[in-house]
Amino acid sequence: MTPAPALTGVTAAVRTALRTARDWDTAYRRVADAVRPVLPGPEILTPEQRLGSPDGPTGHLLHAEPDGSFSVTAVIWRPGQTTPIHDHITWCVVGVLQGVEHEELYDQDLVRIGESDNLPGEVNGFAPPGDIHLIRNTGAETAISLHVYGTDLSRVGSSARRYYESARGTR
Repeated sequence: MTPAPALTGVTAAVRTALRTARDWDTAYRRVADAVRPVLPGPEILTPEQRLGSPDGPTGHLLHAEPDGSFSVTAVIWRPGQTTPIHDHITWCVVGVLQGVEHEELYDQDLVRIGESDNLPGEVNGFAPPGDIHLIRNTGAETAISLHVYGTDLSRVGSSARRYYESARGTR
C-alpha cells in the first residue's frame, strides 16, 4: 500500500524513527517525536471520510508498511462517541488533527489513574503494558486523529487486544 502524498512525510518519519528502536517504549517515543513536526491536517481525508458514522468511531486505514512494521489509520469521532476501555496488541502513537479527544487512563486493576484532553497538533503515545484507556470526543465538533500502530492492521484487523467491562474507581 503506497501512502497518499499527504502521508509521505509521516511514513518517512516513522521509518527513520524505527531504524534504531530496540523495544516498544523506544519505538513509540521516537515515532511520536518524528511525527510531531510532520503531522498533517484533516484534509488528508476526503470530505466523506471526515463525516464519520453515527454508529461509533470510524477508522480508515491509510497505509500499511509492506514489511508489517507499522500502519497508519485515521479515526473520526463524532461528538459524544467513545471507545470501551481497552488495551492494545502493540505500541501506538496518536496525533490529533481536529477537535478534542478526551483520554482516560487505567491501571491493571481498572482504577482510573489519569485523564487528559488532547488538542489539535498534540502527539502522544504508549506501549503495552500500561496502555489501558478509553477515548471520548467531549467536544461539540467532530474529532479526527491519526494513529500509527506498530503492526500491519490490514493483516490483524484491530489494534485492540482486550475490552474491559467497566472501571473500578478513581485513584
